[in-house]
Amino acid sequence: MTTMFRYPVFPLFPGLDQTDIPEGLSRARSIMAEPDYMDGDSDEIVKPKKLLNPVKSSRNHQDLHRELLMNQKRGLAPQNKPELQKVMENRKREQVLKAQKEEQEAHKKRSDLEIELMKRRETLEQLELEQHKNEEEQENTPEFVKMKSNLRRTKQEVDGQERAT
Repeated sequence: MTTMFRYPVFPLFPGLDQTDIPEGLSRARSIMAEPDYMDGDSDEIVKPKKLLNPVKSSRNHQDLHRELLMNQKRGLAPQNKPELQKVMENRKREQVLKAQKEEQEAHKKRSDLEIELMKRRETLEQLELEQHKNEEEQENTPEFVKMKSNLRRTKQEVDGQERAT
């Protein structure tokens, strides 16, 4: 079965033609029965012709298709998003804006007491973080450094007691 024209097998992959058919499809074609009129020995049988699609044969459609192919080769694919995706992005943007407005309004309406409590909470959190960092540093320091600091403390305490007496 030979063809004069090489039509693309997959419309999604325009570079793929009949010679590049994947193995699974070639087996499927070998299983399918060939039509009788392909033998070529019967000239009196009218062979079917593919009907022309008036849309595809129109000049505007051909120009558009050519332009799309050129843009695809250059990597300038159209950036048109599906309508559903546009709607979902708009909703998400609106939700974010609404949340920001609510947060700003809630921030404006705080009383003096709430502001003072928030300041105290922040300072307590900072102190806890500093204590946690100090504990981690003490855990990570070698034992001889810990012992040296303990000896210094005890020496200072002993010196302070001797001076007091």
